[in-house]
Amino acid sequence: MNYKLLHIFRNTPFGRETFLQSLYFCKTINAFPVAYIPKSDKFLMYFSNDAVQVDLDHSYLTSPATARQHAEELFDEIKIKPMFYEPKNFTASSLPDISTSFDYLCCPRSVSDLSSKIGLGHIGPKVRRIIKHATFPILITSPVFKPWTSISVFFGGSKNAVNALKLGLKIAMASSLSLNIYTLLEKKNKAFYKDLIKKEGLDEPVSQLSNQWYFYKKSEFDTMLYNVPHNSLIVLGAYGHGIIKDILLGSKMEQIQSTVMNNLLVTGPYCSISI
Repeated sequence: MNYKLLHIFRNTPFGRETFLQSLYFCKTINAFPVAYIPKSDKFLMYFSNDAVQVDLDHSYLTSPATARQHAEELFDEIKIKPMFYEPKNFTASSLPDISTSFDYLCCPRSVSDLSSKIGLGHIGPKVRRIIKHATFPILITSPVFKPWTSISVFFGGSKNAVNALKLGLKIAMASSLSLNIYTLLEKKNKAFYKDLIKKEGLDEPVSQLSNQWYFYKKSEFDTMLYNVPHNSLIVLGAYGHGIIKDILLGSKMEQIQSTVMNNLLVTGPYCSISI
């Protein structure tokens, strides 16, 4: 199947880093990156359950005369055929409707705030809202281009965590890279999680594709984050429960922004992943 990733291109040095990350992701899993060069500072995405208006910061409109050329040069650098997205429908003359019929979407940690916040690991409200409603996984890039050579799934036992595990297995199959699973034992024991993947029919692919499954006590949250390799793609489900939910969208955000600068691949509550 020809999977496609949509990338909102920003013609700045920071934008170059995030686009290189999208290109690397697609090259690694044999997907097709599609670049959208915005001509206005906002767009709409119509999901089945909500319409999200994304207001871009002014840096997305930097030097429009050279944007396509710079994007093409980066496509060429990674040896991928250039593909660009042009909106066909507009809610208003300066408000294009962006298709949601993609398999992945790449976001920096914020699209509406200046890069100073992004450098601190700040995940902006618009990106959170996209995650909440998207039917596809969201690739949240590290602040600078960072190749990854393994996959780390955060598995907390929720429905979204099961989706994240399926996605991690899918990425492992497509990339032939090793996969590790990380679980915090909050209120359940190891047997609960082992039984859960068996009930979900995932015990065989987990056995075949995963390298290690690491279990940590709830008090060892910081240790778990440190033990995740810095050059690993972290796959996790948002809006799950417990600490894993807090990592992305709650009180643990301050910790992750100061400890983890990995690329994140996030599944929201409306994501449906099959392997």
